[in-house]
Amino acid sequence: MLRGPVLGPDDAGYDEERHGFSLAAVHRPDLIVGAAGSADVQAAVAYADRHRIPVAVQATGHGAPSPAAGGLLITTRRMAGVTVDPERRTAWIEAGTQWQPVIEAAARHGLAPLSGSSPHVGAVSYTLGGGLGLLGRTFGYAADHVRRIHAVTADAQLREVTPESDPDLFWALCGGRANFGVVTRLEIGLVPVSRIYGGALYLDIDESPQVLRAWRDWTSSVPNEMTSSIALIPFPDVPSAPGPLRGRTVAHVRVAYVGGPSAGAELVESLRQQVGDVLIDTVREMDYTESGSICADPTDPQASTMVSAMISDVPDPALAAIEQTSRGRDSVPCILELRHLGGALSRRPPVPNAVGHRNAQYLLGAITPLGTIGADAAAVVHRRLLAGLDPWTVGRFLNYTAGANATADEVRAAYEPDDYRRLADLKALHDPTDLFRLNHHIAPAGHP
Repeated sequence: MLRGPVLGPDDAGYDEERHGFSLAAVHRPDLIVGAAGSADVQAAVAYADRHRIPVAVQATGHGAPSPAAGGLLITTRRMAGVTVDPERRTAWIEAGTQWQPVIEAAARHGLAPLSGSSPHVGAVSYTLGGGLGLLGRTFGYAADHVRRIHAVTADAQLREVTPESDPDLFWALCGGRANFGVVTRLEIGLVPVSRIYGGALYLDIDESPQVLRAWRDWTSSVPNEMTSSIALIPFPDVPSAPGPLRGRTVAHVRVAYVGGPSAGAELVESLRQQVGDVLIDTVREMDYTESGSICADPTDPQASTMVSAMISDVPDPALAAIEQTSRGRDSVPCILELRHLGGALSRRPPVPNAVGHRNAQYLLGAITPLGTIGADAAAVVHRRLLAGLDPWTVGRFLNYTAGANATADEVRAAYEPDDYRRLADLKALHDPTDLFRLNHHIAPAGHP
């Protein structure tokens, strides 16, 4: 007997259950299982295997791939437990847990997870896709800190997967997202961080046109304790937009520093001196529990399309391609974010995983809201942007590959070629019928 609901298209609650954060990738499955625990997940996978129907998994719906038409959707939002072991500096997190409860539970012991810019994102799916967080240059990818995994594989068995028990499957799960099973729990490592020096600088790009180059040059010399990004955001001229930002194209510089407030203030001041007048300045020492305020990501569901490029460098021609998309002829409200990589993100972790392109020094993400324009128009802009960055592009980032852009070629581009072949071989071993294919899909080796 399932503890969670089982819903079909004609049942009350079906629409609410299938919706997540992304309104551009809303699943319409034949059946939804709102899993309340691992046993529900096992029953759902067994049913799907028996009836040969594909499986999709959704926690919060951030970074969702192309929407599933048909099949079985397992939602995990009811599985939201967090247990911290302060002595071992670890936490068990369940499949539907968002980052904020993990952050708060860890903070009670002076610890922090390697969470991302938004505390409302599902922690497990974020981590399985790599997990590029606010402290990434200091501590690496979130996937680098996974200790143990509980996963329901295609045979409907609940397995504990560790680097010792099954190093190949562990490697594939950490970076392969939902291709190898439904992860019901993760044990992750925590880091000894309780306070950071962080926040944001908001500048008018027309009044401070040098800010993108200044930030690029500044990142060339900052220590690994500094993780930062810069976003170019066209704020609409509407009452709901913050007053100082309304009707402007804004450069939003985001910083998180773990080397102490004095040194952090010095580093940020050296950037301030180069960028001109600041519209809003929120940089200060803060508890890590407040870290979601740095990027101030939206919390309401959004309809948007997203692409990414992992790049080796951002010389002036690359910056020009980014500026052209933000302020040029397209007149499309495209939000662009350039993240500084390197540091610990460039190092192979002690326990290997499938996260790719550690040689990249920057990540460019482009998000275009689908409201005033359609997906086809947005795709034209994104193709032009990616073409301009092509000489420096080494691949894609899986968690930034979403919606209709999560094609087979784009997913493949998130991995090193040898790693992708290994993933396909492991997929053929662990999911030969391709049950888990309604995701960032990796086809089993030998399948068309």
